[in-house]
Formats: sequence, C-alpha cells, structure tokens
Amino acid sequence: MSEPDPEWVPTGADYVSDRAFHDFPLSAELLRGLSDMGYRMPTPVQAATMEPALAGADLLVRAKTGTGKTAAFGIPLLERIANGRRKPSGLILAPTRELAQQIADELTRIAQYRDLSIVALYGGVAIGPQADALAQGPEVIVGTPGRILDHLGRRTLDPSNIGTIVLDEADEMLSMGFFEDVTRILDATPDGRQILLFSATISPDTERLSARYMRDPVSIRLSTDADKVENITHVLYETSTEFHKVRSLLYLLDLENPTSAIIFCNTREDAATVATFLDRQGLDAQLLSGELTQARRNAVMARVKAGEVRFLVSTDVASRGIDISDLSHVINYALPPDPAVYLHRVGRTGRIGKHGTAISLSGGADLTTRKVLETVHEIPFQLREFPDAETAVRMRVERQAEQIRSAMGTMVFEALLPTARALRERPDGDQLVAAALRAFFQWDRLRRAAATDALDPAAALREGRGESAPRREERPRREERPRRDERPRRDERPPRSARDDRPRRGNAAPPASVDELDALLLSDDAAPASAAPSAPAGATNAPPHVSADTGAAGDAKKKRRRRRRKPGEGPEGNTPDAADDGAIDDFDALLSEA
Repeated sequence: MSEPDPEWVPTGADYVSDRAFHDFPLSAELLRGLSDMGYRMPTPVQAATMEPALAGADLLVRAKTGTGKTAAFGIPLLERIANGRRKPSGLILAPTRELAQQIADELTRIAQYRDLSIVALYGGVAIGPQADALAQGPEVIVGTPGRILDHLGRRTLDPSNIGTIVLDEADEMLSMGFFEDVTRILDATPDGRQILLFSATISPDTERLSARYMRDPVSIRLSTDADKVENITHVLYETSTEFHKVRSLLYLLDLENPTSAIIFCNTREDAATVATFLDRQGLDAQLLSGELTQARRNAVMARVKAGEVRFLVSTDVASRGIDISDLSHVINYALPPDPAVYLHRVGRTGRIGKHGTAISLSGGADLTTRKVLETVHEIPFQLREFPDAETAVRMRVERQAEQIRSAMGTMVFEALLPTARALRERPDGDQLVAAALRAFFQWDRLRRAAATDALDPAAALREGRGESAPRREERPRREERPRRDERPRRDERPPRSARDDRPRRGNAAPPASVDELDALLLSDDAAPASAAPSAPAGATNAPPHVSADTGAAGDAKKKRRRRRRKPGEGPEGNTPDAADDGAIDDFDALLSEA
C-alpha cells in the first residue's frame, strides 16, 4: 500500500467498498494514523477481512496485486496487540528483504500513535544489531523465513507469545523454496495462534499448508486464475535476432518516454547489461539485483521510494511485492517463461485503480507465454513498431540535446562559442566535437551520481561481487571467520524451481562478454525492425546474445574463451575488477556508435 495522492479518488469494484474505516471497531489511535496517511475508505479486500481477522479467525485470502493486502492484514494485527506489551506478539513472513522492510515501514506509519514497536529481520546484514533490537521487546516482527529461523535457533527470538502469524505473498514465498522453513517456524509457535494467509494466487503448496496448520479458515477469494489485469494498457514490440535487444530497449524508451518504470529482466546477467548500458547513455537507471550488497539494495530502494530514480532495472526475485507510488510503466525486457509472473510484474503499475502501461519486448523464444496471456488471460496486446533509422537518430539527438541543455545552467560556456564555431570549419571538426561530447556525457554522469549519492551499476556490481567472493588475499583468516551457527542463512537464494534470478544453464543464452556486446552494438547501423529481415546469402544469423565470430579475429576470440581461467580471473584472464573496468570503457566505446 503506497502513499496516496490526496487528489486521487479510486474507482472500480477491486478498489472501493461501501464502508469507512470508522465503521469498524478500531482504536482512535489507528484511525488517526490511517487518516494521516490519507485513507478513509477501505478497499474491498480490507473491508472483507477486517471483521473476521479482528475476531481471531484464520483467513485464507486471495486478491489481486495492488488492492491493499498489506493494510488488510496489518490493521487487524496491530489492533489485536495491547500497547506496550514488549513481547513478540505478531509475526509477518515475507519472501524478500525489500518486501519485509516495506511492510515494516507501512505498519510503523499506521501504528504511529500506538505504543508498539515493529522490527524487520532479514539476511544480508549483521545479525547482532537485530538481536539487540529483539532484546528490547518489539511487539511485531516482520522478516524473511531464513533470518527468522536464525534468530529462533540462536534463541534471540522467543515465539511463545506470538498470537498472530501472517504469510504475505504466500505463493511467491513457497515457490521460492521456503515451504520447509515456513513449516518449521509455524511448528515453533504456540497452538491456537491465528494464521492469516494472503496471496494473489493459491497453489497446491499453499492449499497443503492451509490444510495442515489452519483451523477452519475463512476463505475470501476476490480473484481467480483467469482474472484480467485491469486499468493497464498492454503494448508489445516484436524484436529481431538481427538486432541486439538492449538497443531495441533504448529505442523503445526514446519513443515511449516513460515518466517512471521498472524494467524487468529474466536473469541477473540481462539486468546488469541493461542497467549499465542505460547508465552509460545518460539515462537515470539503477540496478536492483541479488548480486548487490544489502546496503546498496537499501540505498537503491530509498531513492526509488523518494522518486529519485526514473528507471529501476530489476530481476523478479529482487522486486517481489515492491510497491512504488505512481509508477507509470512496467517494461519487460523479455516475457517471463511463466505467464503468472507477467501478471505479477505488470501489477506494479495501475495500482489502486490508477492507469498504467506495460510494454514488452517479445521474440520467438517467448511465444508460448504470449499465447497463454492472449488466450487464457484475454490480454489484448497493442502491437507497435520501432521507428525507422532516421526517426531513431532524431529522437536520440533530441534526448542528448536536452541533457546538454539541462546541464548548461551549471557551467560557464559563452567564452567557448568562438572555439565551437571554429571547430565546425575544421576538416576534423566532427571528430573533435564527438570527443568533446563523450567527455561531457562522462562528466555529466559522474555529476548526477555525486549529486544524488548514487552508485553506477557497474560499480555497484563490483562492490557486491567483491563482498560476496573476495579475492584470496582479502579473505579473513580461518580464526576470524564466523562459526557455522553464526553465519547468516541464504534466506533468499531461490531453489532450482525459481529460475528468474539465477544464471541460466543448458540451452539458455550465456551472458554476453564485453567483446561480444561491443561487436553486436557497433554492427547495428539501422533502427530495429519489428520483424526479422531475411539474411543475405552467406550471412551468419547470430543468436541475440552473441555476435558471429568470423575470420582470424573470431578464431582468436574462441581460443581465448576456451582457455581455462585461473582462480580469481574474469573474462580474458583479467581479475574481476579489471574486467569490470574494461566493461566501462567498452560501453563508452559502443555508445559512441549507438
């Protein structure tokens, strides 16, 4: 549940009920907190769950994404806990760190006039400060399953007084491999505790969990598998294997000009490539990936929540359940293999009755997903075409000119006007101007990053990879390493079934190397076509992730790729840091031709 626009009045059966919050037996403090947040009328899922949840019943609730499920379980949970109890009384389980923090922040605002303390527990950060926070006796705990089990094992979390347990995004959590962890947590809590299970879909695992632990649950089904995602315009651009998809994405952004967007990628490799490429193009793009450190993920989400990020490039696992106010667009770099994931992604926009736009790049590999979405979910995709080469160049130049104009107020340039006129007359004037433009865009990117305390995606990846896999000389000595029982659990690493945020194997495309990506983008001289053109005789149809290697240079590249790498080496024998630094230079080079 995001902070509402005070001028916005939601409409539609999924977002408006015929009751007000003051019609329910809620304390004056909670009503005041809701009023401060701008909420007067509950959504239908909130109205339907309020009374049975307040009465202590177990609930099995299914409702669409974006209909206010956080407040639906949060309000009754907070109301049932006495002020100043100073014992863990309510426990909320969430599949990801970002969602756990988001829920904790939301409930803290709702309960701002109650004497209640709310703590978020998740992996990726030191466990000691969390143990200290638990020692203060918070009434509400929000956390990921793995870190909750860590605290139970260390006896820093006492579950004996927990009266209500909430499973948020239950299907997502169980699909990520948390079934065993969730059951262990439920087994550790007292008999007779209330269980509130909320999900956008109900899977067999969720049904099995419900049958095992819930007592005559009240079933509230406000959505079905065949539900359409309303208030969203679905747009599709067909891509060609003759043109690298990251360039297609750039043309799409220039053409559609979204106010704000999440760009979803199926793999970490794609997310890293997209974020770095857009950043080098001068676009405000930030990466959210499981490879980043938790501190960097927190910093990125703080900027997103503050409206300081235009494009958030993310994998599915990293962004599940994230609620961003007034997100205008969701962009799929590729359609996901599972059609249900598409519905979850596009539900990030068009929330609480507002209108949103979902744009997808689609190729032959995701034809099955597209057919299911069109037939089963009756999604009417609007097919749009990429611009021709002349239009694409004009749009790019206009965007870059606007970027230069926006920076003109920060510099004194009038004294250089005679030099600019003279450069235009020189035979090598175009080259000199091109070099000056490249220096400008590099400077402007660093200037904007410094002004917003942002870290560019390549540096963020270096930071994350360096902390997760330090080089041998940087690793702690054996006696300095934490004992096995002190190490944080890998509570968010998905199992084999959750492939959306893992490196692909088998037939899936490997990540493009720096040389391959450079060659791909430099070879694209025209705007992307909506349908793949026929290849000329003798041409090689390279897959979208790799360019064709021809001649002696290609043979040399293949030999370099086949050479066994030494421990700690990246592509072409470089260390990881050196490889990333090379990637920055190569990205700058390819952008000069983009």
